[in-house]
Amino acid sequence: MSDESRQPIIVVSGIPRSGTSLMMAMLRAAGLDLLSDEARPADESNPRGYFELEAVRRTRSDTSWLTHAPGRAVKVIHRLLRDLPHDRSYRVILMERKPSEVVASQNRMLERLGQPRSDLPAERLARIFAAQNDETKELLEHEACFQWLSVSYEELILRPLALAERVATYLGLDSQAADAMARVVDPALHRTRH
Repeated sequence: MSDESRQPIIVVSGIPRSGTSLMMAMLRAAGLDLLSDEARPADESNPRGYFELEAVRRTRSDTSWLTHAPGRAVKVIHRLLRDLPHDRSYRVILMERKPSEVVASQNRMLERLGQPRSDLPAERLARIFAAQNDETKELLEHEACFQWLSVSYEELILRPLALAERVATYLGLDSQAADAMARVVDPALHRTRH
């Protein structure tokens, strides 16, 4: 195994609409290489882009994309973390946001896209997302391949430099990287509050 392939894979994860795209933009500003195909273009819901890699969705049946992942940052939705092979090392940044805000933000995005909302009541959806987030943290806590850091979306918006410094320390980046990450945070993008 080469030195490069031994580097941890930086994974940005969380439930939908929890700030994962913002964190990917921050990591790009810090100078990290992103693993993204830009197949999903920026839109009103995510003006800076989604930073997704389509191949991640097929991880259960095809892990070939991981060959290019060591030392780079990739976005992996929370439900797919369990599909990542355990013979690699992952540094996970778990984005967390109030489930009620997640539901409201997701509903707004679906409206913009002209897609129907879920038939479930908002409170029920919020409880489902909260339970899924707890399951994700349990997985991260109990699988040795994962190191992880929780980042609160609300705190990030309120105290960008402090949170950027925490992420920089976690990833072994310097203070210049932290400053660059903090400058990416735009409180005006926190449009859905509960």
